[in-house]
Amino acid sequence: MESMEVKQPGEKNCRFCNSRLRHIFVSLGDSPLSNKYLSKEQLQGREAFYPLDVYICDDCFLVQLREFEAPADIFGDYPYFSSYSDTWLKHAQDYVEKIVPLLDIDKNSFVIEVASNDGYLLQYFAAKGIPVLGIEPARNVAEIAIKKNIPTETSFFGVELANRLVCESKFADLILGNNVLAHVPDINDFVAGLKIILKPNGVITMEFPHLMNLIEKVQFDTIYHEHFSYFSFLTVKKIFQFHGLTIFDVEELTTHGGSLRIYACHADNRSSKISPRVRELEQREVKAGYTSIGFYLEFKDKVKQAKRDILDFLISAKKENKVIVGYGAPAKGNTLLNYCGIGDDFIDYTVDRSPHKQGRYLPGTHIFIDKPEKIRETKPDYVFILPWNIKDEIIEQMSFIREWGGKFVIPIPKISIA
Repeated sequence: MESMEVKQPGEKNCRFCNSRLRHIFVSLGDSPLSNKYLSKEQLQGREAFYPLDVYICDDCFLVQLREFEAPADIFGDYPYFSSYSDTWLKHAQDYVEKIVPLLDIDKNSFVIEVASNDGYLLQYFAAKGIPVLGIEPARNVAEIAIKKNIPTETSFFGVELANRLVCESKFADLILGNNVLAHVPDINDFVAGLKIILKPNGVITMEFPHLMNLIEKVQFDTIYHEHFSYFSFLTVKKIFQFHGLTIFDVEELTTHGGSLRIYACHADNRSSKISPRVRELEQREVKAGYTSIGFYLEFKDKVKQAKRDILDFLISAKKENKVIVGYGAPAKGNTLLNYCGIGDDFIDYTVDRSPHKQGRYLPGTHIFIDKPEKIRETKPDYVFILPWNIKDEIIEQMSFIREWGGKFVIPIPKISIA
């Protein structure tokens, strides 16, 4: 294979407050884009690697990556389809069953989902006869939603699209976005767009991984180039407030290793009272150190130790001639494998339920992606779970490995065997 190409950006300021970025939160070395899966032919070509250096703004405390690749290049032909996770589908359905009565959503309401993927969530609103609109920039993914009769705009969301929707009288009673806030390079344009299309008494809900979990559980693998920002509650509240939106409630969820679901409304909307959970979480983050730059600078040493622990296990297992295979081909797994330098010398292959990934190779490490049935055929000693956030679902699906004494390896928050 030809030598890799490492690309460097110019100077960059904080994507929210425009302050100069001076402090490294953690450096995970040079890494390819986590969703750039390779064909066999592409293995012979040049693969682009980018510094995976994460910065912390010492003014607004937004943890962030510099922008290396345009979003259109990252999400133009996207390999992630939400509907391949039973756990995530259940989460989406539960959300709809909760939010509809909570906000009195009915057939006269209008629901917009930003980054609606393959219609995995909006299908549950549509089944109730509630008008919906999905906004999904990845055309190949949006086409799946359209085939499900989910109206979908194939576009990136921001002020420009919001103004066009307003001209078409498409104001939302509910705007939702799951795991999109972190993917937005221009966070100010995105949040400003949310305000534009929100009805006067409308509500926004956004879900995103909580920085507190990333730090406390050493979830370094959730860092990759497609994630531009990593939010504490204090910082996301500041961003929404800057754009005239008030976060009036927050829920702590177990999804993606620990996420927040925020509820926001127009700042001049007095009908939504501020929940005690808002103040409680603010106080907890302040007490933990999320307004002190020194607190963030301690993270890098925890990540180095996690890397050593993972490699210690793999080296010991291979010395005992154990066969190790992977489960899943998630973006987070590619960060972990590339940072730790784990290739097919440790993990023979990985498997994934998505046919869009099967038959291809992981970026950087070039581990082959097979069908899940391959595990039953080869009977490995260990199955290394890369999407550890849905480990319970995977362990249940693959419980048959117990038949030959197989075990599961969960790498995060601390490597463990199940």
